[in-house]
Amino acid sequence: MIRYLRFIPALFLCIALGAAAQQSERFGPYELHYSVVNTTFLEPRVASSYGIVRGKNRAILNLAVREHVAGTTEPRGMLLQGSTRDLITAQALEFQEVREGEAIYYIAEFRFINEEWRFFTIDFRPEGADETFRFELKHQLYEH
Repeated sequence: MIRYLRFIPALFLCIALGAAAQQSERFGPYELHYSVVNTTFLEPRVASSYGIVRGKNRAILNLAVREHVAGTTEPRGMLLQGSTRDLITAQALEFQEVREGEAIYYIAEFRFINEEWRFFTIDFRPEGADETFRFELKHQLYEH
């Protein structure tokens, strides 16, 4: 399920803290950007406005997709569903769509245990795409 929200610039600034860790992966003409950010990096007011609970054992997965078109890239909305798991349990991710101007982001909150490896599986279909792509990520998290 995706909830639609208007983007608050302060959230972008907080997510940008994870920009150094942000990475991307190509899927045909689409480039999926992703990052994992501990919620303690979010200002309390900003986290509260999105219903995000801050905590040393909580994080968000941030996703955005761009299409390579005529030598440039353009943001695209997407349909997506996904889950995260550790070695014992799995959890469905509930994404919120966040928009500001042309920027489109999808964020999902989850819990973790310090030094734990989390495995993510995301199926996404960018607007205008004829196929659904699968993205998988393994990420180790630390309490902050």
